[in-house]
Amino acid sequence: GWIHHLGRHAVACFLTRGDLWQPWEKGQLHFEEELLDADYALNGFNWLWLSCSGFFYQYFRCYSPVAFQKKNDKGGAYIRKWLPQLKRLPEKYIYEPWKAPVGVLREAGIKLGKAPASAGVMEAGVNYYPRPIVDHAIVSKENMEKMSKAYDLHKERLVAAAKSGGGKRKSTSSS
Repeated sequence: GWIHHLGRHAVACFLTRGDLWQPWEKGQLHFEEELLDADYALNGFNWLWLSCSGFFYQYFRCYSPVAFQKKNDKGGAYIRKWLPQLKRLPEKYIYEPWKAPVGVLREAGIKLGKAPASAGVMEAGVNYYPRPIVDHAIVSKENMEKMSKAYDLHKERLVAAAKSGGGKRKSTSSS
């Protein structure tokens, strides 16, 4: 399939430094296998960049899986099209169904959590929707602290290398 470049950014940030703290190579491989427009070099660089694994540039900027989408699709048209089980939710809860009151969920025909294992137990007209696997507000801050510590350690090593002469290149020209 295809994913818009901003969607790719959001996915990469969510899977790596933003929320799940997974190795960027897993995401790179999945995109490489599944996206029709995958480009080996661009894909690898984007995953390195967005995970801040190879570059610390703006590691403190983190895509919110909710706020980012709200900003770009206020009414939730994309969600309503591709997640039809949520189409009856009011706009206020379309990006965060787990925050909707039970009555709102019931009216929209949604139950949060896993569907029962037995198909015979399922209720007619009820759509199950999973709860979040992490709380972005909490884990993104924890991960930002990890990135900050890694960045500080990187700077310390650069300073130490420069002091020991390891940061200077010797000239190879014979002028």
